[in-house]
Amino acid sequence: MKKSHLEILVGVLVIVLLVVATLVIVPSGGDGEEGWGGADGGAAEMIDETGYIPWFNSIWAPPSGEIESLFFCIQTAIGAIIIGYFFGYWNASAKARRGKQEEE
Repeated sequence: MKKSHLEILVGVLVIVLLVVATLVIVPSGGDGEEGWGGADGGAAEMIDETGYIPWFNSIWAPPSGEIESLFFCIQTAIGAIIIGYFFGYWNASAKARRGKQEEE
């Protein structure tokens, strides 16, 4: 095997090992939610325990969790497009500068 093939193989094995180790180490209950709660659920529980009353309510709430997830995905896609545009612009301008320097 060439060195580059060996490096790719080692990289893939490391990734597989990390995924398997994560699935084995993180405890999960029967519904699969126990080990993957996240910070939002814990924060909501702590806020509920304090008896906090919000100052105002939302103007509009999505009718379901799926719609909320859709809006989050759309927001993520728009952000990725903006970031990709600026990285592409930066890369193209750097190539143009290099080409201009080579001509001189």
